[in-house]
Amino acid sequence: MAVGLEGIGRLLIGAAVVLLVLGVLFLLLGRFGLDRLPGDIVIRRGNFTLYFPIGLMILLSILGTIILNLLFRR
Repeated sequence: MAVGLEGIGRLLIGAAVVLLVLGVLFLLLGRFGLDRLPGDIVIRRGNFTLYFPIGLMILLSILGTIILNLLFRR
């Protein structure tokens, strides 16, 4: 199945919109103080910092599951 340039263009625009929404979401989460939740792992060693946001990932997973269940409910 061949995809024309029009299909590729729509795919790229859709991907850009998704990235824009995710970017705005993360900016808003940071402003509301949800960038550091309980359960997040931060390791600092000299000039190296590892930040692993387990609490934020769990929260986003729960919210995503609820939203997708509401959208795709039959």
